[in-house]
Amino acid sequence: MNSGFVKVRAASPRVSVGGVRKNLENALAEIELAKKDRVKILTFPELYLSGYTCGDLFLQKTLTDACMRALETICEKTEDLDMIICIGLPVRADNRLYNCAAVLFRGEILGFVPKTYIPNYGEYYEKRWFASGAEIKDDNWGRFSYGFQSNLTFRLSPDIVLGVEICEDLWVPNPPSTELALSGANIIVNLSASNEAVTKNDYRKSIIAAQSAKCFCAYVYASAGVGESSTDLVFSGACTIAENGAILAEGERFAFDGSRCTADIDIDKLNAERIRNGSFSDNFHWEKNSIFENYVVANENGAAETDFADITRTFDPHPFVPSNSAEKDERCREILAIQSHGLAKRLSHTGLQKAVIGISGGLDSTLALLVSVRAMEILKLPPENILCVTMPGFGTTDRTYHNAVALIKAFGAQFLEIPIRDAAMQHMKDIGHDPQIHDITYENTQARERTQILMDLANKNGGILVGTGDLSELALGWCTYNADHMSMYGVNAGVPKTLVRHLVENEAEHLPKEIADILYDVLDTPVSPELLPPDENGKIQQKTEDTLGPYEVHDFYLYHFLRFGTRPEKMLFMASRAFSGVYTEEQLKRWLRLFIKRFFNNQFKRSCLPDGPKVGSVSLSPRGDWRMPSDADMEIWLEF
Repeated sequence: MNSGFVKVRAASPRVSVGGVRKNLENALAEIELAKKDRVKILTFPELYLSGYTCGDLFLQKTLTDACMRALETICEKTEDLDMIICIGLPVRADNRLYNCAAVLFRGEILGFVPKTYIPNYGEYYEKRWFASGAEIKDDNWGRFSYGFQSNLTFRLSPDIVLGVEICEDLWVPNPPSTELALSGANIIVNLSASNEAVTKNDYRKSIIAAQSAKCFCAYVYASAGVGESSTDLVFSGACTIAENGAILAEGERFAFDGSRCTADIDIDKLNAERIRNGSFSDNFHWEKNSIFENYVVANENGAAETDFADITRTFDPHPFVPSNSAEKDERCREILAIQSHGLAKRLSHTGLQKAVIGISGGLDSTLALLVSVRAMEILKLPPENILCVTMPGFGTTDRTYHNAVALIKAFGAQFLEIPIRDAAMQHMKDIGHDPQIHDITYENTQARERTQILMDLANKNGGILVGTGDLSELALGWCTYNADHMSMYGVNAGVPKTLVRHLVENEAEHLPKEIADILYDVLDTPVSPELLPPDENGKIQQKTEDTLGPYEVHDFYLYHFLRFGTRPEKMLFMASRAFSGVYTEEQLKRWLRLFIKRFFNNQFKRSCLPDGPKVGSVSLSPRGDWRMPSDADMEIWLEF
């Protein structure tokens, strides 16, 4: 590096949201390309190894562990490489999660630089996951024996000092790069994830150029690009290199296979400008000087983990349901109160006094009716203000139909029957679908016809459509998009299937016998959407758990996946212990893989859920407890 120039590159390869393995492959390919081009400093985007738009997946240890393993692989592959590599990833340290840039050289981690300013406004809510690195004062932090600070600088040669900041750090009134520059850094790299908006690129380039001018430095900026989730934002892979106020290079935005730009930085020129401008050095504070002359990586021996075979602990197979009967009764009453008061508030707020519900004779619609009856009691309105609609279709059985009708009449609600067979047949004729083909189109035709009827009846009668779908169905995507998936208020959205059963059962224990008998028969009926014709004996042929596996197992996985971010391998062990003698390990493994696949593939349905009350510690509301891109990669969760 004695030429006075240093070749730098900002690179934004295609990224896979949550797809750590793919991101690792892309990063290694980019490093190889940079090696051929004799690049000396290579910068990747913010959180590149995980993807920036992972949402609540950042809280999953599965993801953070995979990123650390990927970082170790990069170190192994670059032991003989004379190149500084800066790459972003989420890092756990001392019970906090940090948005970090890892700085690597010749197969070693020189240090981690955590993000200082964590945006939590507009389209950003990073404080939901990440802590600021501003308060970290020790050079060695958490479990790391190398530098872990926001104000680290890296001396690469007598004349070249590197500083690192991350995205938002540049946009604040006093960016960390100002202090980094005053501490000696003459090349600042910024690992960013800046989404696109009209005119934003021009403004972004202007502040990059301005900061490089104020700090007499080179500024190497690499932003997240193609492959990031487009659920709400679009990223272009904007790459920009500036030197002392001038833009030296720009990458092509929205490049499908990734963007990059390269420039030769005149280090001698920058150092000369600093020496000439006395005001620059007047801002220097010796107590903030954090230039590190040497870095030594010391591996620590972590505490030995106990093998699964040595664990004697047991696990509750039904974590959503209290095992104590007295506690269960109290919990069920409290949940029903939350649901019914939520519905009552929504009715009161809208000024409407009627609720419309599709009653099928199944568990979920039964619970929705129980909630609606309570809501009318709270509002001192008659049960006749609940319009209950039965809509017999191709799969409706006598058992569920008679239970639905009996339940509606027992509660004194308004009853309306609208068969959908003719309408469904007409629709299939209109779209050219053979009704003898009992596929997804055949099933969803019925589901969407029912929702159309209910929505229009709510409008016609001045009421709101009460949704019946539960938390387990939302987790597995076991609902038809823009059909039973949609309503005007989803009272069961926070209640898993195993808890739905206990809520209905608990109500049966406190209601008159004529109603209780109906509820017990509903409880005894197999769970089914009844969208396929019954068998020759008129019995339910389409049983949900025959397709998905037992809801009690999926609820077990749902609880531990969302509540604690449990790794799949650990979940499988816990399930094997919890359901020992009930299901085989092979069954549990198959159902776990199914859970993961369906959970990831159906986030798009959860991203646009109607309002509904949260009742426990686990919720899938896209406005509260679970924010996840609809196109996240599930690969690392399936490696067990």
